[in-house]
Amino acid sequence: MYGGGWGYKKIAVFTKNLLNPAYAAARLGADRIAAQFGAVAVHYVPRVPDDADEQCALIRRAIAEGADAIALSAVHPARVNAAVAEINAAGLPLAGFISRTTEGRWGSFVGSDDVELGRSLAHYLFSHLQGMGDVAVIEASADSSTSVDRARGFRAAAEKFPGIRIVGRCYGAYQYEPARAAMAALLQTTQHLDAVLAANDVMALGAIDALRAANRQAVVVGVNAIPEAVAAIKSGALLATANFNAMNLAALAVEALLRRLRGETVPREIMLPTTIVDRSNAEAWDLPFEQRPCLGWAEATATAR
Repeated sequence: MYGGGWGYKKIAVFTKNLLNPAYAAARLGADRIAAQFGAVAVHYVPRVPDDADEQCALIRRAIAEGADAIALSAVHPARVNAAVAEINAAGLPLAGFISRTTEGRWGSFVGSDDVELGRSLAHYLFSHLQGMGDVAVIEASADSSTSVDRARGFRAAAEKFPGIRIVGRCYGAYQYEPARAAMAALLQTTQHLDAVLAANDVMALGAIDALRAANRQAVVVGVNAIPEAVAAIKSGALLATANFNAMNLAALAVEALLRRLRGETVPREIMLPTTIVDRSNAEAWDLPFEQRPCLGWAEATATAR
């Protein structure tokens, strides 16, 4: 797409783990945009999911291996700050996506408003419950900035519905098996449950399987609109999901870096809106990630800062 002196560029892309389908989509989006620019995305993923020490080591490796720029989804808001400082010291362009760090100089950040996402999803669920019910919340961990913000949104929505009671809270590390086990344990101590608010789809699917194993019923919602969640919506197992589009976020972070390397001025912050996906619009999302389109640069940056 961009020849004539552009040259070959290598973008180091950092995602948090190999388990969450949303990060597989992020890597796909990064590859797709890099290819359009005649560049390559080189992926660095911790073997131990979400391990900050390993991500720091991988960042140092990418610098040593001659990356031209770095797109980073930080596994922890503070524990990779030292490695971010090394990126800055090396003079490499840096773009963040999904989650930020508390220190460091970032050329661009691409994300969504997780508090608003959580509030919108919870409002949808509580309205479905007609403002009455006992609800459990599954978060990732106390260290996950996206999960913490989504939970803030959940609580903000609950304050508007006096008939909603948050009766349980557990942690699932944004992964299926920890979420399934945490939900199974919560069900043993929770007599009545109407709904589950999960901070991502993988945890929502784990909650659904825990409910089935316990012969319990509750409506469940999640976040990410992964293909498995869309299928669960169509089958009736999942009520809804919020489209937090990791594929678009990573693609735009890589594009911001490549445009910056070409000498263009790019926004410091690109925040994408989210959409609630339920049975009314699930058909439009019923595609594998490989067939889903990426949001165009002009549309994504129309209101960016």
